[in-house]
Amino acid sequence: MTQSLHPAAEKGFGSAAALYQQVRPDYPAEISAWLRQQLNLSAEDALLDLGAGTGKFLPYLQAISPRLTAVDPVPAMLEQLRQAHPGVQAIQASSHAIPLPDQSVRAVFCAQSFHWFATPETLAEISRILQPNGDLVLIWNQRDINTDWVKALADLLLPLEGDTPRYHSGLWRKAFEQQPWFHLEQKATFRQLHHGTVEQVVSKRLLSTSFVAAMPEQQQLQLKQQFEQTVFELTGKLAQDEIDFPYTTHVYVFKKTSGK
Repeated sequence: MTQSLHPAAEKGFGSAAALYQQVRPDYPAEISAWLRQQLNLSAEDALLDLGAGTGKFLPYLQAISPRLTAVDPVPAMLEQLRQAHPGVQAIQASSHAIPLPDQSVRAVFCAQSFHWFATPETLAEISRILQPNGDLVLIWNQRDINTDWVKALADLLLPLEGDTPRYHSGLWRKAFEQQPWFHLEQKATFRQLHHGTVEQVVSKRLLSTSFVAAMPEQQQLQLKQQFEQTVFELTGKLAQDEIDFPYTTHVYVFKKTSGK
């Protein structure tokens, strides 16, 4: 999302922002305490949620500090964020042009977003606004494909991705090659279950995926039926039956390089 929004993000998130807010999983409850301890954060620290979307990660930052700013380039996503978190400063902007002063932020968090804007320009801009020795934290909820029906759903989605940026492609890592601003300090994983009906936490959640949400409505309806049929065939559960969708949350902490 640096020079321009990817079409899947612009159309998909623009049209499905409300669905995104309703059906996306939360994050592990323990992640706030882990971040506070590992990054040595306090309630005095200014924090930025970059690529904040509808604000799904903001509650976990609010548990650390009230000094929050949220930035996202998609107006529809920010509308949902402002409804859910009216007290948070929300700014429409791109990752390569963040309207904050130099060295004004203690830590920047990208939850479910960095793959969209993984460029050297973004890293340079994040470094500019971070205080010396500040942190860049990347977080992703990923479906646990070690479960057979989750793997079957992933196999359905894979041919539909096209050139849409995704965490699992690993292409986002290239932004950190041969750059002077950040070094990886630590990684962590958490596990969680997203509980609800098959329709809510499986089929509708998958419909909120950017490149699926950008499809024509009839194609989305066909996919929804495919998702629910796949779950039924492998678990015996119908659309209104309850299910636990397993996720692994990946966290990467990058430290700002001294003097940059």
